[in-house]
Amino acid sequence: MAPAESAPRVRRIAVGIEYDGRDYCGWQAQATARNVQRVLEQALGRVADEPVLLTSAGRTDAGVHARAQVAHFDTLARRRAGAWVLGANACLPRDVSLRWACGVADHFHARYSALARTYRYLILNRSARSALADGRALLVHRPLDVKAMNEAAGALIGEHDFSAFRSSECQARSPIRELRSLQVERSGDWVSIEVTANAFLHHMVRNIVGLLLAIGMRRLGPEQARVQLESRDRAAGAPTAAAHGLYLWRVDYPPQFGLPTDSAMIHDPLSPPA
Repeated sequence: MAPAESAPRVRRIAVGIEYDGRDYCGWQAQATARNVQRVLEQALGRVADEPVLLTSAGRTDAGVHARAQVAHFDTLARRRAGAWVLGANACLPRDVSLRWACGVADHFHARYSALARTYRYLILNRSARSALADGRALLVHRPLDVKAMNEAAGALIGEHDFSAFRSSECQARSPIRELRSLQVERSGDWVSIEVTANAFLHHMVRNIVGLLLAIGMRRLGPEQARVQLESRDRAAGAPTAAAHGLYLWRVDYPPQFGLPTDSAMIHDPLSPPA
């Protein structure tokens, strides 16, 4: 009697993704709107020759970009890492691409295994508009006071109740988040606001940016950051910054998972040339 064949083993695959979010309603799959998740699932499903369901590190909003989104899926398919990347990219539109793919341990989870997430908001601070940066950075005509913006940022670092920076549509159970870093830097006409936290509330980054922009344009003083934080009242806050300047820049995971390092496929405009 021939021995019974063992059932195929399900493997977990992690992928790194970048996308231009302008033509999408956001990451999360929706029945009637174009979204990044469904586009990727369809492409990866063609490579796997079976349905694919992705779980991401974060659900970016409509118009928000990603330089380093991370997601995972389970599959019975056996493909080399390069085959996942090349095959999916052949099926994806030009504004979405896979940066890498690798097999991971079964207990890896793109969302719950993440140690921190970093977002970066890009601002072109000059009088003339840019054809190349249009839709990828916020154009601010008035000179920004980066020193005042950094002074205000210091009041937000740490573990706080960020109710004053959350959207009314936010479904998080708790408004408590740990903001680990918030830095404003200038390089010529470019200003970036980079923020790292364990996790974020809905619209939290864009609401922080909106406040810092008002301070940078000297419409508010730096002390307003602490005032708004302690108020826990979103209604009293500065306007939410536009989506098109925001990027999911990096997601950090424990080294034990062996995820690929940043491939720097998008040049950092605030880093000196190599």
